[in-house]
Amino acid sequence: MAEQNPGILVVEDEADVRDAVSGILREAGFGVITAADGAEALEAAAVTSIGVVILGVRLPDIDGLSVLARLRELRPSLRVIVLSGAADEEIVLEALRSGACDYLAKPIHGEELLLSARRAAESYATSSRWTKLRGRLDRLVARVDELATTGRDRADDARQAIEGALVQATSEVLEAEKTSYMRVDADGHWLEVVACVGRRLAPGEFDPVEVGQGVAGGVLARGEALIVTDVASDPRIIGNHADGRYASSSFVAAPVSVAGRSLGVLCATDRVAGGAFADEDVTLLRLLAMQGAALLAGSTACVVNGAIDPLPEAIAVDFQRLAVLPKAGEGDELDRDAELSRQICQAVVDEVEASRVIHEALRPVASLLPAAPVSIFLIDPSDGTLRKEGECDGGVCGDRDELPRDRGLTGVVLQTGHVVATRDPASDPRFDPTCDTPSNGQIRPFLCIPLKLRGKVVGVFRGYLQEGADASARTGEVIGSALSAAVRSALLYRSLLEAIEDVAEARRVSRN
Repeated sequence: MAEQNPGILVVEDEADVRDAVSGILREAGFGVITAADGAEALEAAAVTSIGVVILGVRLPDIDGLSVLARLRELRPSLRVIVLSGAADEEIVLEALRSGACDYLAKPIHGEELLLSARRAAESYATSSRWTKLRGRLDRLVARVDELATTGRDRADDARQAIEGALVQATSEVLEAEKTSYMRVDADGHWLEVVACVGRRLAPGEFDPVEVGQGVAGGVLARGEALIVTDVASDPRIIGNHADGRYASSSFVAAPVSVAGRSLGVLCATDRVAGGAFADEDVTLLRLLAMQGAALLAGSTACVVNGAIDPLPEAIAVDFQRLAVLPKAGEGDELDRDAELSRQICQAVVDEVEASRVIHEALRPVASLLPAAPVSIFLIDPSDGTLRKEGECDGGVCGDRDELPRDRGLTGVVLQTGHVVATRDPASDPRFDPTCDTPSNGQIRPFLCIPLKLRGKVVGVFRGYLQEGADASARTGEVIGSALSAAVRSALLYRSLLEAIEDVAEARRVSRN
């Protein structure tokens, strides 16, 4: 389900202009509130559905710049477009310096108005999404801390306690009405529901699912998380999902496994707020599944299943290199992964300069891994070359400026869409020192992650860890999801600026 456009507040003292602007916006599907002066505007801006303000710079009671300053204090996330006359250029420049995202000149051109409003609405929605994700990550960190103590507090039945706490945490963090955990039996052939939240049936009343069959069985066999936005139209699900079982048409599921051992499947459906699950929900579910796997693998009653459908050979090789057995301090690594997501999220929310979004998103990665340099490369659509979009070099050395897309471990990541993480990259026959090393050619522990937008690989992240540091595949998954969203935001901000510059240039040309 598509997210609804944020509402728009139109503030203008000239009634005919106010009516014309609000009419165009309403016809385009926006919810609109109007105000004739500054006092009305400040009162109306408190409505939480409002995300964009179109603000006249000359108002009868309070000047537009003062209203803008007050709006920025009350609701810093609001996107403000100033509306000006031909003689207000100095006021417009001051408004843009004070945080306005765009300006429109009278007389209003409908197409220009809608372009500006839609871009401001999308920018506001993106920022709001990141802010909400930051709050969910804070809850995730708290629930992970609670999970880490569950097994110790219930030593007599640690496995059951962890499984129950895991579905409760999933329900809260994913804001889902129904969650369940399906455990693999001792023979590795069947999945059985052993813990659930919001379901009419008790755990022992569910029918078992054969590994490799149905939705949960397929998730476990493939070893990959699954997100479905609409069960009625998704070809992977048709015929495998019981109609009418859930109020929602969307759900997410993730395998719970550690070091190649499959323990079960964690599922969530029916979002409390309605609508479909999104990519960030999959990332949060994976983090919870990782924490649950580490705790369950360490519990005395843990069940380890036999062999199931193997992964494709190319992927299996990577997993063999990346697999690590549970060890002391693994919970600390999971906490670090959650903190990485939170700090990347915070960096994107705080930074509004398009040229700095990627750099600021990379700073916590460099600090918490720790690694240097860390960099992002995006595919140049003109020739297919990977070009460096941003980096944080830590004062050590920089990465290469451009890379071929079909060579070395970097090329493997780009072509397969899978993480490569290795302490000794030179031992891999696919390693190419001319492209899998930074600019100084030094061979170091290497983490390379695909960056995806709408399921398509658009670039890679590369990080060079300190000597002797572990390279974690699951950390790579977390970083990849968060940085992919950061790249999306950076590209959005860039297109916004380019559109504003194009409009400004068109105005200058028309005036001359």
